[in-house]
Amino acid sequence: MERIASRAQADPPGQWYDQAGDEFVLLLAGAARLAFADGTERALAPGDWAVIPARCRHRVAWTDPARDTLWLAVHLPPA
Repeated sequence: MERIASRAQADPPGQWYDQAGDEFVLLLAGAARLAFADGTERALAPGDWAVIPARCRHRVAWTDPARDTLWLAVHLPPA
């Protein structure tokens, strides 16, 4: 489990997270967009959450430049 703080952060285009286990993310404050390798994006506001399945390539496309974005991420062990 980890708490992540970011502001005006985005992963470089073409850089993907590809994790062996599922991940649960909860946006606590701020705003963000997650991008997925299939070309879709998901906007997150406070209280929004996502379960990212193992091996689902994803990256942070954008976080709010005007205020901190706070995340809670829970990394589950590989099945």
